Amino acid sequence: MRRRDFLKTGAALAIGGAAAARKPLSGASDRTGSPAGLPTVRLGTLEVSRLILGSNPFWGYSHKSPQLDEEMRRHHTDERIIQILDEAAACGLTAVASPPDERWTKLWTRYTERGGRLKIWISQCHGNPEQMLLEIDRSVKAGAKAIFIQGARVEEQFGKGNFAVLRAWIDHIREAGLPAGAAAHWPEVHPEFERRKFPTDFYFQCMYNASKTSDYSPAEREKAVATIAQLAKPVIAYKILAAGRLAAGEGFEYAFNHIGRKDGICVGICAQNAIDQVRQNATYTEMLTAR
Repeated sequence: MRRRDFLKTGAALAIGGAAAARKPLSGASDRTGSPAGLPTVRLGTLEVSRLILGSNPFWGYSHKSPQLDEEMRRHHTDERIIQILDEAAACGLTAVASPPDERWTKLWTRYTERGGRLKIWISQCHGNPEQMLLEIDRSVKAGAKAIFIQGARVEEQFGKGNFAVLRAWIDHIREAGLPAGAAAHWPEVHPEFERRKFPTDFYFQCMYNASKTSDYSPAEREKAVATIAQLAKPVIAYKILAAGRLAAGEGFEYAFNHIGRKDGICVGICAQNAIDQVRQNATYTEMLTAR
């Protein structure tokens, strides 16, 4: 099947392709066999799948409406989250990004102690500036394999010109022995970090300037990919589906057509049929990376 035909066909074939060699779902942790590996990228010393599982839907961050936020929170019980983590691993994903909040760290500890199949947690530190160093320490203690500072927190300090504060946060992560990164919605942030020679290992770049303008226009996406093209370090593009405003095929194809081979994507799962959506996203990643 040609790539264009595949993308037009949509979820049904994508799901079928990813699931063909797997048993019907009866609890993802019951699966046997090794998943086919997805392509990987390196975040400093850490190798991760080119598709990283996002966690915004787990915690009710829809970027759409309070009603959807509440629906997400109600739907995502700990057991459902664990099932999604295991299915992601079965589909070749190796990492999840999530803030180090209490519910998550307890869940992650429980999950790993039970032998959960997804092995890498990338911590997204988003606490108040006065608590940021403590949040980084908490992430390290809870088992994070890499840490980045959340975009809104980066932009608060960036807008005030507090580059010493931002550098101190990155230095603190590096001193803990972990790869360190920063996220941003604004397209000007990461190039300025590079100009100032920040000791970052990787970046998370939002595909839309949602923090400043809530603008999900194609023009904002073009600014984001122009930023990504400037950066020699690995970049993880996020909100590639415009917080659910784009069809998966369109968002995945645009992202993989406009990021480099060193770069990856982070995508959350928000659906009653979450397991099928994990499989679909993994299949898109495999096919579009192989182009």
